[in-house]
Amino acid sequence: MAMAGQSPLRQLFFYLRPYKAPLLLNIFSNIMMALCMVISIPIIIPFFQILFGRVKPSPEPVPFSINNIQSWLEYVFGELVETYSQERALIMVCITFVLIFLLKNIFRYLSVVFMAQVRNGIVRDIRDAVYKKYMHLPLAFFTRGKKGDLISRISTDVQEIEYSILNVMESLFKEPIVIIGSITFMLFTSQRLTLFVFVLIIFTAFIVGRISRNLKRHSKDVQQKLSGLMIHVEESLNGMRIIQGFNAQEYQQGRFSAINNSYKKLLTRIMYRRDLSSPLSEVLGITIVAVLLWYGSLLVFKNEIKPETFFAFLYAFFNVIAPSKSFSSAYYHIQKGLAAVDRVNEVLDNKEEIKQAENAKEIHSFNQEIVLDQVGFRYNVDGEWVLKNINLRIPKGQILAVVGSSGSGKSTLADLLPRFHDVSEGSIRIDGTDIRDLNLMQLRSLMGIVNQDPVLFHDTLFNNIAFGNPDATLESVIEVAKIAQIHDFIMSTPLQYDTIVGDRGSTLSGGERQRMTLARALLANPPILILDEATASLDSKSERQVQEALSRVMEGRTSIVIAHRLSTIQYADQIIVLQDGEIVEAGDHATLMQNQGEYAKFVGLQWMQ
Repeated sequence: MAMAGQSPLRQLFFYLRPYKAPLLLNIFSNIMMALCMVISIPIIIPFFQILFGRVKPSPEPVPFSINNIQSWLEYVFGELVETYSQERALIMVCITFVLIFLLKNIFRYLSVVFMAQVRNGIVRDIRDAVYKKYMHLPLAFFTRGKKGDLISRISTDVQEIEYSILNVMESLFKEPIVIIGSITFMLFTSQRLTLFVFVLIIFTAFIVGRISRNLKRHSKDVQQKLSGLMIHVEESLNGMRIIQGFNAQEYQQGRFSAINNSYKKLLTRIMYRRDLSSPLSEVLGITIVAVLLWYGSLLVFKNEIKPETFFAFLYAFFNVIAPSKSFSSAYYHIQKGLAAVDRVNEVLDNKEEIKQAENAKEIHSFNQEIVLDQVGFRYNVDGEWVLKNINLRIPKGQILAVVGSSGSGKSTLADLLPRFHDVSEGSIRIDGTDIRDLNLMQLRSLMGIVNQDPVLFHDTLFNNIAFGNPDATLESVIEVAKIAQIHDFIMSTPLQYDTIVGDRGSTLSGGERQRMTLARALLANPPILILDEATASLDSKSERQVQEALSRVMEGRTSIVIAHRLSTIQYADQIIVLQDGEIVEAGDHATLMQNQGEYAKFVGLQWMQ
């Protein structure tokens, strides 16, 4: 999980902890690769000495040390020329070059291999963390947020982190070694010439810094634009029936094109700014090289520096240019990636959770009653009350029906029982214990929930019924399917219980989907059933089938039924009428009809339909 209060980059490094071994091996490989590059610099001096016939064997052996590596190399290759021919010594120098660069590329490959484990592992861990957070955020979060934006954060934003930051992470370990080693050699060779290199680096850093100003902010804007695209596509795919039914294809296409064009323009501006780094660095580099060639040649003409040493200096200088360009490019990518890190951390650092009490009490059965005592609820601290002064007692085995107009708080009341939301005031008790003091998973396992919009997954019929119950057997699934009156239909499908239902159960009718969710709710044999408008969107035939299944399902169970159809509620033991979040009537069907109040009006409207 992200660590709130720390910088996005430090939060990202938090994910490196499980990958210390491959990361250390990557760093070691990068160090060895950089050392091979640095070692190749002084070896070029005896190459030119042999080439120009300037090798003079030393009369005395020269001991090896870091401070006199150039003199030691001149002595070694001088001995080679004296022992063998000039041509043979030149071949040996070339072989040495090949071996050094072979080692360099072996370590380069190994660094990529080890970094792949780190990069892909971190991407997986971040996606796991975001998905886990999604699973534990309350329903209110998803009510406010848009699915396309949430999908974008776990897909494109995480991919941007991998591309922009992790992709250049090896530069942070490799390039400094190459730059430091090359500059150290250059300082030993000529401090005056090295000054030009510092001018290049400082000047380049200054220019790049000016260009990259506000890049992170613009990059975050790009991610939000892309999120807007995802939201629009997700809404369009889900609402395709309405779009085509209202001939709104051109309208939706126009909206998409506007968002897409805005995204393109913003992204293009950022790419102009980012891609200016490489050509600008190259122009600056070539300018300094030209000055360096001119100034270095003057020193050679004055015999203040040997020609072969000047060539080695130039080679070292070019070894500095490439890493410097990589560094400037890495800066751009990191700034862009940090914007994606911010968006991911907005999810990971979200504190909205239905928290379980420390030392939560276990609950494995429901024995007496559910009591709602002065319950009130609102979504925000300063928001309007959705429910007010709810006092209710539901004995075990009773059927409670909740009726009321749209927006009266019926579904919110049902959502409070499994703690999809927590009450803002008052309490809900099961068998005398406040549900906030109970083990959350055990509390929810007591309840089977069937909603108006039946949710099925792109999986087999068996797995949809057994959802959340990995130990379910075929026999137990068949048993609840028979109770829900869906077994005969399943047996008529080509693969029976192994038949794939399609996205959101698109291959099934509304009644079939609803009976599937009834079977799923029954599998855990819950003592409490919550039925939220379970027959609201069905035709008469499907409603009759589901109603028959419901009658069998509710036998011997405590049921909270939210419904607007008389056939569903008239046999309830207790009926409450909600209006503007308050209970305005309560009693059984006969009593409420005699009162000729809101319930009687509700029934009258039913007869008129």
